[in-house]
Amino acid sequence: MRTHGWAGEAPTSDDEAVERILRAAGEIIDAGTAEPSIARVAQKVGVTRQTVYRYFDSTDALLQATAEFATTEFLTGLASSMRGITDPAAAVVEGIALTLERLRENPRFSLILAPESRGRFVSAVTSDTARSLGRSIIDGFDVDWVEHGWTSADLDELVEHMLRTVQSFIVDPGIPARTGIELRSYLWRWVAPLPRRTARSPIAAAE
Repeated sequence: MRTHGWAGEAPTSDDEAVERILRAAGEIIDAGTAEPSIARVAQKVGVTRQTVYRYFDSTDALLQATAEFATTEFLTGLASSMRGITDPAAAVVEGIALTLERLRENPRFSLILAPESRGRFVSAVTSDTARSLGRSIIDGFDVDWVEHGWTSADLDELVEHMLRTVQSFIVDPGIPARTGIELRSYLWRWVAPLPRRTARSPIAAAE
């Protein structure tokens, strides 16, 4: 890890260096630049372009990592909004609805939502990092999953299902995109019945 530059405050590890680069990229996106260049990110961090290239070998790699980093921060912030919801179906519906609404409001997710990105970064929604953090958030819900018959494997698949539902709305939000009550009504009709059913399918039971 190089210590030169960094606006006079060198990071103490490569992990910290990467985090500072990603935070800088996110702040540039928040300011209105959908796809910041490595040169601009380097300038904001206070290092040379070569230093940024040492951690990210291309602009696409930097933007992919920025999207994944934003996803992790986003899911962490979502957890507090889900407190007090004890019904599995209500938790799934509100979790998906809040996620979609906040994605659309967050400039950093222009990387994922903008048509010109052609889905280059949409995989960040279902990345291993997002799924792992999504599981930790599901575990933190005020839902008694065991009481409702859910196993650990069931919850892993539930997280994947929720993230894939979010991903499908990102790829094709509809014209016009559903929001508010309309979005929740749709999810209550087509998504909510699933968590209410027994977690184990007849096929799994037969095995």
